[in-house]
Amino acid sequence: MLEAADGKKVLRIVLKCDAQGSLEALVGALQQIESKKVDIEIIHSAVGPISESDILLASASDAVVVGFNVKVEAMAVSAAKREGVQVKLYSIIYELLDQIKEAMAGLLEPEHRETVIGHAEVKQVFQLSRGIVAGCLVTDGRVARTARARVLRKRQPVYDGGISTLRRFQDDVKEVRSGLECGIKLGDFSEYQVGDVIECYQLEAIAQKL
Repeated sequence: MLEAADGKKVLRIVLKCDAQGSLEALVGALQQIESKKVDIEIIHSAVGPISESDILLASASDAVVVGFNVKVEAMAVSAAKREGVQVKLYSIIYELLDQIKEAMAGLLEPEHRETVIGHAEVKQVFQLSRGIVAGCLVTDGRVARTARARVLRKRQPVYDGGISTLRRFQDDVKEVRSGLECGIKLGDFSEYQVGDVIECYQLEAIAQKL
């Protein structure tokens, strides 16, 4: 997998088929796969079994070897293991095309969607043995120990990090819901002020589409 000059990802393929007709059909079908984020580059296509030279070409070009209704020669099998080249064999055209699309999508880094799950207002600031903790009232939603959080001061973020402490009275808790008081410490942040808002959010990885 490479990256083109325009920033698009590139899936490079060495394609071997059993007959000229299926080779032409597959090259045409692969070239018709449209994506704004990933390009397909067929660096070599031919009729016949997958050979050692196909593997070496793929290794030098950072490509995947795709075979349709063909076998892999013995020398090519050992070369693929040695070179770490991926070889994919298919006997059904639509399965091959679906798998290539999946491989293209797999080149894309997942996007992260942020979901705000709750807010807490700082009412007091405490100096404890474990550091400075914000005494808060959860004003809406919930604050969860596993979530991320940011400190908002007059709606401007001043810190973003993980929740290192979430306490309800003397107990460590996993979450605190709206209307309840709690003690919150974010990472190594210690500059809480009364009136700050702690916004709690979760990040979800979303697989990108082509």
